Formats: sequence, structure tokens, C-alpha cells
Amino acid sequence: MSFVDRYGPWAVVAGASEGLGASLADQLGARGLNLVLVARNEPLLREVAAGVAARHGVEVRPLALDLTDTGTAARIAAEGVHIGLVVYNAGAANRTTTFLEDSVEDSLAQIKLACAGPVALARQFAPAMKERGQGGIVLVGSLACLVGAAHLAVYSAVKMFNVNLAEGLWAELGPHGVDVCCTPLGTVYTPALERMGVVFDPARDMTPDDVAREIIDNIGNGPTHVVGAANRASAARIWPVDRRAAVEMMSANTRTFATQRAGH
Repeated sequence: MSFVDRYGPWAVVAGASEGLGASLADQLGARGLNLVLVARNEPLLREVAAGVAARHGVEVRPLALDLTDTGTAARIAAEGVHIGLVVYNAGAANRTTTFLEDSVEDSLAQIKLACAGPVALARQFAPAMKERGQGGIVLVGSLACLVGAAHLAVYSAVKMFNVNLAEGLWAELGPHGVDVCCTPLGTVYTPALERMGVVFDPARDMTPDDVAREIIDNIGNGPTHVVGAANRASAARIWPVDRRAAVEMMSANTRTFATQRAGH
């Protein structure tokens, strides 16, 4: 089955206005998928959409929407196109500050962006994927998920939520032909980092194009694929277990429990 047949004809890329999201959009367009691109920054989003359409001859619809609004999923669905792939690439409402220095409003915005957002999109589009017996959901994650840390308390927590959500969806939807994968990342040199004054370090940083390519190549290698060989080695020291095997074992137990409960 071709990539377009498996994941098309349309994909949603949430968080697509620059950096990794723009690279994901470009590479998915290069593989023949039409795209719905979502982000808040409308001028940047329209620029990305126009470039992808011009380079690859696909249809691209930019939607300037707030991913912290759970109504955004219904607004995307209102486009009336056949969505075969959802890529949730929303980053951080706030990241490197202590929990007490951050406002409760900013912390809750981060939870809405990284938790409520992917739940809403998955719930909107997964039923049709399951019915068709094909499709994909990608939650772009962060190595901050590996352990909680100072200045990352909420951010690391929501990134672990993404991992567990993807693993649960992989266990539930995989038997129906739907690929689900969370892709934790290390440092990706994006325009946002450049604006912060961070200098590119080739020994540490991956480029958005390289990361996008690896993510797309591993949509079917869920439930969790850590991007980058060095990052996988680091993750293995903290997560020494085979997460796929662990998910399968836990899912076997929860299915047994659900069956027994249904029988009473």
C-alpha cells in the first residue's frame, strides 16, 4: 500500500507555522498528501501553506486556530475532507520556569495545549480511521517526558501524558489498522531557539528537516519512537524496558479485566 493510500488523502499538521511543523508539512506534501495546517500565527501559516502547495502540487488549507480550544477539532472536521493522518506538533505555552514563578493560567494553558488538544483531535478523527481500517496519529513529544525536572515540572508532566496516551491508543487502534506513535525529541534547532539566542551545535542539535524525515519514516513503528540514535541511547538508560512489550502486557491485563467486568 502506498503512503498516500495508507495515510491520505489528507493530513492534519497541528503546530505548522514554522520549524519542525513546517518541515513536517513540506515532507508530507512531498509524499503526495493534501494538508490542513493549523496554528495561531496566520501570516506564517499562509506562507508555509503557499510554499508547500507550490513545491509539491498538493492542496493545502491553512487554518488559524488556537489549539488550546477543544472546539478546534470540530472546526478542522468542518473542512469536510478525508483525514487519514493527524500529526500533533504543538510545542509549549511556557517551558523553562519554576512552577511557582509561572502563573496558574500559563500552567493550565500548557495542559490544554499538550493534553486536551491531542485528545480532542484523536477523538475527532480516530473513529473514521478505525472504521476504514487504516490511518495514523502522531504525537510529537519531548525527551522531557523521561523524568520530571526543575524548571520543567508541568512541561515534563504533559509530555509524559503524550507518551501514555499514544501507547494506549496504539494498543486500542493498532488491531484495527491505525498506526499511533509518540515521537519524543531532543534539541531541535528551530527558529524559536534561534530567537532565544541559542547557537546551533551540530553535536547536540538536530535540524527540523532531519527530525521530520525520521518521524514520517517511523509512523508505523509505535507506540513510542525516540528520534535520533543518541537520544534513543539516552532514553534507554532511563527507560530500560521494552515499552512496546510493556504496553502489550499491560493491555492484555486490562482487556482481561474489562471482559470479566462485562460478564458480571
